[in-house]
Amino acid sequence: MLIALSIRDIVLIERLDLSFHAGLTVLTGETGAGKSILLDAFTLALGGRGDGSLVRQGTTQGQVTAEFDLAADHPVRGLLAEAGIDDDGALVLRRVQHADGRTRAFVNDQSVSAQMLRTLGRRLVEIHGQHDDRALVDPVSHRAVLDAYGGLTGLAEEVSARARGWRAARTEAAQEKARLDEAAKEADYIRHAVEELTALGAEPGEEERLAARRTEMMRFEKIATDLAEAQDAVGGNNSPIPVLAAAVRRLERRAGEVEALVRPAVEAIDAALNALDLARTHLDTALREADFDPHELERLEERLFALRAAGRKYACTVDELPIVATRFADQLDALDHGAETLKGLEARADAMEAAYRQAARDLSHKRRAAARALDAAVNAELPPLKLERARFLTDCQVDEGGHVDGYDRIEFWVQTNPGTRAGPMMKVASGGELARFLLALKVVLADKGSAPTLVFDEIDTGVGGAVADAIGARLARLSERVQVVAVTHAPQVAARAGNHFRIAKEAMAEQDRVATQVAPLAPAHRREEIARMLSGAEVTSEARAAADRLLKGAAAE
Repeated sequence: MLIALSIRDIVLIERLDLSFHAGLTVLTGETGAGKSILLDAFTLALGGRGDGSLVRQGTTQGQVTAEFDLAADHPVRGLLAEAGIDDDGALVLRRVQHADGRTRAFVNDQSVSAQMLRTLGRRLVEIHGQHDDRALVDPVSHRAVLDAYGGLTGLAEEVSARARGWRAARTEAAQEKARLDEAAKEADYIRHAVEELTALGAEPGEEERLAARRTEMMRFEKIATDLAEAQDAVGGNNSPIPVLAAAVRRLERRAGEVEALVRPAVEAIDAALNALDLARTHLDTALREADFDPHELERLEERLFALRAAGRKYACTVDELPIVATRFADQLDALDHGAETLKGLEARADAMEAAYRQAARDLSHKRRAAARALDAAVNAELPPLKLERARFLTDCQVDEGGHVDGYDRIEFWVQTNPGTRAGPMMKVASGGELARFLLALKVVLADKGSAPTLVFDEIDTGVGGAVADAIGARLARLSERVQVVAVTHAPQVAARAGNHFRIAKEAMAEQDRVATQVAPLAPAHRREEIARMLSGAEVTSEARAAADRLLKGAAAE
C-alpha cells in the first residue's frame, strides 16, 4: 500500500509530505483548492506523462516521490528482480520534472525508464474517476479481470502456453516444409555435390599440409637436380672414370720399362679414380636421402588443384569444404527422409492444436459461467447507487482463430435504462454513472487481482443523500481488503474515512502568491470540515450536529 507521498515544487505545491495508512483515506476541500494538482503529481510519480507546466513558477524542476509497503509475494517484486533493481523492503518511486519538459525516473534511487515506472505504477495503484481512461474502462483488461474474478488465471495461463507451443510447432513444421521444397528444386545438383564432395574427401587443414609439403618437395627438387647433374658428371656418360682407368692400364704396362717415371702418375690417377668413386657413392646416397619423388610432387599438385577448384565451385575456402559437404549431405538426407520428418512435425503440431482447442473450449465455458456470476454480483450493488434501472453485463464474443488468450473477446457493457441498447461501458454510461459502475465493479473485484491501492476521484459528483451514503458504505467495505483513497465532496463519504486530509489554498503574503496546503484532520477538525461540506461557507450549529450524526453513524456500522 501507499505509505508516503512527497511533493516538491509542483504547480501550487511548494513542499508537501503526507503519510498514508490502511483503510479509507479521504481528501476534501473547496473547489479549486488543488485536489487535481495532488492527483496529477501522484500520477506523475506512477509514470504518467510529464509536462513542463507542472513545475512551480520560478523554479527549474519539481519532484514527486511515492513510497509503498508491499507484501513479500507481490508481483512487483518479481519485476524488480528481473530489472536488477535493489529491493530491500520498501519501494520508492521518484519522478523529477524539469521546466523544459524533460523528466527523469527512479526506483529505489536507481535510474529507470518512464515505461518501467509506468509498468510498476499500474500494478501498485488504480485511479478511477468520471473521465478516467485507465483501469477497468480499458477493454484490454476486461478478460484478465474476468479470469481473476472466476479463479481462471491459472487455466488462462495454461491456454496461453498451449497456444504458444502450438504456434512454435506449426512454425517448425512450416520451416521444415519450406526447406524440403527448396531442396527439392535442386535435388539433382545436391546429389551431384554430395557424390563429388564425398569422392573428394576434403579434410580440415588439408590444404595447409599439402601446400607445406609441396613447398618442401620443390626445394628438394632443386637440390636433387644439382645432385643428379653432379652424379652424371662423375658416373654418367660423360664421366672421366673410363678414360682415366684405360690410361692407368696403359701406364702400368709401361711401368716395368720406366717405373720411376710412370709410378707417381699411376698412383695419382688411382687416387683420383678412388676419389671419384667415393664421390659417386656419396652422390648416390644424397640422392636417395633427398626425399624427392617427382611422382609425389605431381600427386600433391593434382590434389591441391582439385581442392582449390572445388572451393571455387562451391564458393568457399578449402577448409570449409567438409562443412559444405555436411550441409549438402543433410539436405540430401532431408530429401530422402524429409517426408517422414515433416509428417511427424505436422502430427505434433496437430496434437498440440487439439490440446489447445480443448483447453480453450474449457476456458470459454468457465468464462461464461464466471461472467454470469460477475454480472449478478455487480447488478446487486447497483440499486443503492441509484442505478436500480441499469444493468451490467459481460459481453463475451467467441473467435476460434487460435489466439493466445483463448477464444473469448471480453468487454464490460452496461444498459443504463430498460429499453435502451446496451453497449460498452465507457461509451454508454455518463460520467457519474460510469464512476458508480466502476465502484460497484471494484467492490465485487476487490480481492480478485486488484492493485493494493485504489484512488477514486470525485466519483460522488452529482449525487447526494442516500446515494452518497451508499457510495461511502461501499468505499468503506472496499477498504477492508485494499487501501482506498477518495477525493470527495460528499460528507457521507468523508464521515466513513479512517484518515482525513483537507486541501486548501493559502495566501503567502510575504511572497505575494498562493500555495496549496494539505493537512491531516484531528477528530474535532474533521467534524468542522464535514459540517462545512454540509452547510457551505457558513458553518451552522445544525451542520455541526448533522456532522456529529454522520460520524457516529459511520462509527456504529
